[in-house]
Amino acid sequence: MLSPHELATLLLLRDLPDPFGLDQAEVDALLEHQLVALEKLPTGQQRFHLTRDGHSVIQAITRLG
Repeated sequence: MLSPHELATLLLLRDLPDPFGLDQAEVDALLEHQLVALEKLPTGQQRFHLTRDGHSVIQAITRLG
């Protein structure tokens, strides 16, 4: 089960793939649950993107609201 803070972090990462300023423990939890993944760009930089499961969680919580 995700905490409200982890859900908020998931929503933020959907729109801002750079986790700058986000709580690292929450980002780590999302990685552990495989809701986000790191993508290596051709420039050598990395960015987060939501996995299929991450998108499913967001769809489920937006339907509830």
